[in-house]
Parts: sequence; C-alpha cells; structure tokens
Amino acid sequence: MMTNRKPLQALLAFNTSQSVADAQHDGAGWYKEAKSLIFIHWAKQAAMRKIFLLTLLCSGRLMAQEKLQADVIVYGGTAAAVTAAVQVQQMGKSVIIVSPDIHLGGLSAGGLGFTDTGNKSVIGGLAREFYHRVYMHYQQPNAWVWQAKEAYGNKGQGTPAMDGAERTMWIFEPHVAEQIMEDFIKEHQVKVYRDQWLDRSKGVVKKAGRIVSITTLQKKTFSGKMFIDATYEGDLMAAAGVKYHVGREANSVYGEEWNGAQTGILHHRHHFLTNISPYKIEGDKSSGLLPRVSDKDPGKRGEGDDKIQAYCFRMCLTNLPENRIPFPKPEGYDPMQYELLLRVFKSGWRETFSKYDPIPNRKTDTNNHGPFSTDNIGMNYDYPDATYERRKEIIKEHEQYQKGLMYFMANDPRVPEDVRSAVSKWGLAKDEFKDNGGWPHQLYIREARRMIGMAVMTEHETLSKKDVPNSVGMGSYTLDAHNAQRYVKPDGFVQNEGDIGVDAPKPYRISYGSIVPKKKECENLLVPVCVSSSHIAYGSIRMEPVFMILGQSAATAAVQAINGKIAVQDVKYETLKSQLLKDKQRLELP
Repeated sequence: MMTNRKPLQALLAFNTSQSVADAQHDGAGWYKEAKSLIFIHWAKQAAMRKIFLLTLLCSGRLMAQEKLQADVIVYGGTAAAVTAAVQVQQMGKSVIIVSPDIHLGGLSAGGLGFTDTGNKSVIGGLAREFYHRVYMHYQQPNAWVWQAKEAYGNKGQGTPAMDGAERTMWIFEPHVAEQIMEDFIKEHQVKVYRDQWLDRSKGVVKKAGRIVSITTLQKKTFSGKMFIDATYEGDLMAAAGVKYHVGREANSVYGEEWNGAQTGILHHRHHFLTNISPYKIEGDKSSGLLPRVSDKDPGKRGEGDDKIQAYCFRMCLTNLPENRIPFPKPEGYDPMQYELLLRVFKSGWRETFSKYDPIPNRKTDTNNHGPFSTDNIGMNYDYPDATYERRKEIIKEHEQYQKGLMYFMANDPRVPEDVRSAVSKWGLAKDEFKDNGGWPHQLYIREARRMIGMAVMTEHETLSKKDVPNSVGMGSYTLDAHNAQRYVKPDGFVQNEGDIGVDAPKPYRISYGSIVPKKKECENLLVPVCVSSSHIAYGSIRMEPVFMILGQSAATAAVQAINGKIAVQDVKYETLKSQLLKDKQRLELP
C-alpha cells in the first residue's frame, strides 16, 4: 500500500523558521496525528528534524499498511454473529466481527428472554451451549438477587424454563445473555470492532464475483476470504448485489396458502374481538380516522404486498419496588395516539397482562398481546431498505409510541381504574440496559430483507410437505407472523390483518441452499439471518436459537470453502455434514 507522500514531503521540507501553524497546514493529517509536545519540540531542531520525520515516515507507512484482515469477516452483532465467529476460531481460522451494535447478542440479549424454542431437542451445537451456560448461571445462588430460586415458577414455552435432565435453561434475563455472549468472545479471543456501520453505497468491493473488502462509515476497511452477513437487515447482502425480497409474496409465487394478505383470517387473539369504531367521533366517518388506522384497502387474501409484520421492543419489566423505574413520560407524548385502546378497554377487554412472561428475579419479557398493544402496526414498511438516518427515525418513533403506551395505561385517568392501578405497579428494571435507562437497546426486527438464494424455504418445507436436502440445522416453531396492517372493514369497524399462526407438525430441516446466494451473484458470502425464504416460512425460521444454529453452520461452510479454495456454493455437503455432526449440530429428527 502506498502512503500519501505529499504531506510527508511538506513536513520534510519545512525549515525551522516556519511557524507551527504553517507546519500544521503543510503537514495536513500527518501533523495532526503527531501533534505531541515532543514532536513540536523536535520538529524545531534542525539537526534532529529529518531523522525524526524519517522515523515518522516509516511508522506512518506501517500504520498505512496495517490491514484489518482475517480469513472470515462477520458483519453484525447478533447471536448468529457470535456463534459464527466462535466456530471460525474453533476451526483454526482467523475472524473479525464488524458490529454496528455496541452490545452483542441481538434480541437474545435485547429483551427476548422468554425463548421461542419450539422442539428443543433439535437445538444443538453452540446454540445449545449458550442455553447450557444460562442453566449453569442460574445454578449459582448469587444469580438470584431479587427472588429465591424456589419461588421462580419455571415456566417456559412448551418446556420447563430449567431442564435439569438436559442441563439447559431457556428463560433468562437480558444481562445474563449479553454476558454469556461476551464470555464467548473473550474465551475464543475474537476481535470485535463495535459501532462500525457498513458504507452501504460504496463500502463493498467485489472482484470476479467475490467480496474483497468492506469499508465502514468510520473509515475502517476489513479484508477477508469469506464474509458472513449476520445482521437482521441484510445490509451486506444487499450492498453486495445479492437479490432479495421485502414484503409478502403472493400465494401464487410459491403455491402457498398462508402468504400474502390474509384479510379475514384471525388466528390469535391479536385482533378486535368486538365491533370497534375507528373514527374520531364513534360511528361518524366524516370526523376522520383515529391515529394508527390505515385508510388504504387491505388487499384480497393471498395478494402480495410490500407490508411487513410489526416491530416492537421486548421490555424487561418488574413489579419489585426497589428495582423498578416508573414508566417515563416520553418527549412529544400524545394521548390521542391511544384513543383506540380506550375503546378496547370500554368493550370489556382485559388481557393486558397475558404476555408479561416471567423470567428470573421477578422480571418479565413483555411481548405484544391483543388488538392494540406494543406492536407498532404499519409503521415500519420502509425500514428494511431505509437509510441509517431514516431507520433511526423509525426506531425513535417506535420507542416513543411504546413508552407513551405504557405511560398512558399507567397514568391516564380515562383508563379503567383496575387496569391503571395494575399497570402502574410495573416499570422498567433498573438493573437491565443500565446505559439506556432500562430501555432495550434493540428493536425487535421480526423481518426485513430476505435473500433469494440457491434454495428458497417455503411453507411446503416448514410444514413438512416437501423434503429438504442438505440440512444445516432444524426449525420447529409455529409459522408465526404478526399483524402487518390495521384497516377499516366494509362495515365501518376496525380490524387488524396479518397475524398468522400455523403449527409445524414436526421439526423440519433447513437447507444449505437457503443461507447462500446464487453463485453468479456472490461466491464468498453466507447469510444465516436474512435467509432465503418466503414471508410465512420466515415466520418460523426467524427464532433466535435457529439464528445461532445457522450462524455456526455458515461459519463451518466458510472455513471449508477457504480450505478447498472454492465458492461457498461448491462446498461438498457430505464434508460439511460430517463437521456439523462432529460439532453436535442437530440435522435430523432423533
């Protein structure tokens, strides 16, 4: 790498009579990087000047030639990014995590502690190691700060929270998950560059169908032989020119039943159970719609659109007074935003606390539940392809909406007294997300871009109607999509649309082809989070344990591609399978 000689020549040429200001000007960035008192003093000494500056030139060259380079570059700070990096290290290759996030672990460390496990028997490898470490943490007496272990109810999703026979635990506090992720990083000496945001417009350099390097907005360039996009958004994948989809495909695209708009389908209790008027003056269309109700046609069942399921924050709440932060009144608070909820309460609905799922130490993983809850329906459509600046606006609006919702329920005198009194006993946990006032640092990006790769997972595969070759992991959770829109029905009442829950009859295999792009698009990229799948199939695949599984499998394939000096598309499956099984991944039903 050649250095910029102009500022060096300027420094070497300036004489002792020059002022420091002149030297600063002529020396440009070099002077700024060496503006210590020692430099200024020596630079004024005619006898010493050139010797010193020649030394500076050499060290400067070394600095300029210092390469942020590894065999594998992992972009992202999710749980999948961590398991991918750990696997690369375990296989004897070098790796760097380039993380936009400061906190590692994504949603697993961001409030989603009530794990969506599905059938836990198919969770293996480093994912299972993570849940084993959770178990070991809560075996320590000092882990139970606010609650006796015996008082914890041991409730999980279809499985006990603590499985003593398997020595795993599936329910946990956010800070515990983050610490385990950091332990993984430290133990395997993984290099992590945090708060590094990919330059999405010109930061990806490709040659002959392969990524050579990526550069961040912070002007750091990372070179590697293989790259893994482990973000929820798929920014590296998109910037590398890999094709993807945003929104819901029409059912006709893959011959599915549960994709596209699902108008009139009401699977969960996240819809309006009774007739609720959406108008400012009840029953008066001319008064205009209440906030957060769309005036658009919802579309016919099975039609494709650009809508995506709603996002929310998974709040960690507590009702323990000494660890509770009362719900803050957010800046710009507008009670009118929650007028529709008042009508839901007026109808007699009282399921407010149905998703205050218990985690240890008298805390919750609080999720969306009901027709008007923490899901900010219809406010995220442009998020996947949005600029960083626009995404920040969307995230801020979601935060403002959800903080306002909690403040409203706890304080507005129009909220029924029984609800208001009960909600006001809850608040944010002081000992979680300490650097963010108890508020989660990660928005729940349930779905963003989805790659169109070598193979596409659809409802046919996830419902076991079609065989899946070349398994690199398994999924088992319900095909679960949250609402995508809130609209006005022909009868003049409000309803939600998009909430689908279809049980997978048994665990299903996930194809290797779903985590790699088509060869003509990129030969050295793997995508274990924004996997190649239809909208409804992604509703099952998108679970944190699965992301960890696929992150590890992607890393294994990356290393084998390096060893074989081949494209990721040409990795021999039998060789890949052998290593995955050796590393205790679960690829088939027991």
